[in-house]
Amino acid sequence: MPGVSTRGLSHEERRQLAVNLTRVLARYRPILDAYIIEFFTDSLWGTLPCSWREALDGLTPPQLAAQLLGMPGEGEAVRYRSVWPLTLLALKSTAHALAFTRTPGFQTPSEFLENPSQSSRLTAPFRKHVRPKKQHEIRRLGELVKKLSGLTGSTQVVDIGSGQGHLSRFMSLGLGLTVKSIDGDQRLVERARRLDRELLQALEKEEKRKPQVTQAGPRCSPHHVVRWVEPTALCQELLLPLETRPGHGARLLLTGLHACGDLSVALLRHFSCPEVVALASVGCCYMKLSEPGGYPLSRWVAGLRGSELPYRLREGACHALEEYAERLRRAGPGLRTHCYRAALETVIRAARPELRRPGVQGIPRVHELKIEEYVQRGLLRAGLDPQLPLDLAALRAHQAQEDRVVAFFSLALLLAPLVETLILLDRLLYLQEQDFHAELLPIFSPELSPRNLVLVATKRPLGEAFSLLETEDS
Repeated sequence: MPGVSTRGLSHEERRQLAVNLTRVLARYRPILDAYIIEFFTDSLWGTLPCSWREALDGLTPPQLAAQLLGMPGEGEAVRYRSVWPLTLLALKSTAHALAFTRTPGFQTPSEFLENPSQSSRLTAPFRKHVRPKKQHEIRRLGELVKKLSGLTGSTQVVDIGSGQGHLSRFMSLGLGLTVKSIDGDQRLVERARRLDRELLQALEKEEKRKPQVTQAGPRCSPHHVVRWVEPTALCQELLLPLETRPGHGARLLLTGLHACGDLSVALLRHFSCPEVVALASVGCCYMKLSEPGGYPLSRWVAGLRGSELPYRLREGACHALEEYAERLRRAGPGLRTHCYRAALETVIRAARPELRRPGVQGIPRVHELKIEEYVQRGLLRAGLDPQLPLDLAALRAHQAQEDRVVAFFSLALLLAPLVETLILLDRLLYLQEQDFHAELLPIFSPELSPRNLVLVATKRPLGEAFSLLETEDS
């Protein structure tokens, strides 16, 4: 997909992009504010302009993927059955033009062509216990951190929110970096240490079988620490070096793979410490950002009218646009889930008007259920009587509007990347306001990892050397 690259954008151009984003988000706020489960209770289809409804009504899911989201299937020609209103075309063009590009500088990951479950770029010991998505992520981010470490003279990597330690293990035992891993969950840290020992044993066995691939020098596992990192207070443990050399201070590189909510903000705040020379952070779970404190961070965005991003907008920004487009192209029966849940909401409101959007645990195999069966199971999960009398004619009428529900949700998803762009742009501007140098790079395949933008920051400009971070190792 087209989009904006931060490379080459001046500070003023980045600030103007923030202005444009807040204006566009304000204009289409009703779509972003809407909850798809209230499609029928709030008559969401009727909130769209009449000309939009005429253009979108009756489109099949594959047509929505191609025409609205701009993501046709391979070799598919995009054909419109009618002339779309300029306002709808403007929305589509603006959504694509203002969002940060999510297309990395490599094609579909060649590492999974031979086996979709095993990266050919990782040896078997590093793949064990690691799902394909995570294999791709730890390899790509680990290799970027390795390059960034070399460019900035970092002596130690600090992996914040390290979880089970998959990234830390690859960086230390696979790439030879000195790594400290910090996580607040004692159980995850204990499991990470067990996996470290298991990996060391596997690597020793592999070296005995293949002496020609023996690593030069001793292998050092990550140093794991149990510690909560607060977004508003400095963590001294994070800044302590594992080793010091006479006359040389610590030079830390902070990283976090999908550091959740405020944890990604904590990385940014620690970047100002003199011990830290570089940062490589991939954020996620924007809905968990504190209000205030987690967003906005920059003075510029905080001063813009309409820059507020309530929970609903931040939650929407976490959806996987590419994954949903693929679901549309396949046109599978699973797409009806939103329609069924919206129909269930009408029954819940009729029975308990004060009960709005209750949590309903996932109902398995929705595509195999009749709508009334789904509603009965949903009522039970919402704590209501599953034997409530149902208006089957009304439920059937709702089910007949399944394509409209999918179309409205697709509209909201088209705008969601603009919210993520504003959140990440705010972080770039926050760092620039402190005279640091920061860029965003699409590092993962978005089909594998929806949150695929890494924020890279340094305290001195890297110049042309920065382009090394954008390349895929051979």
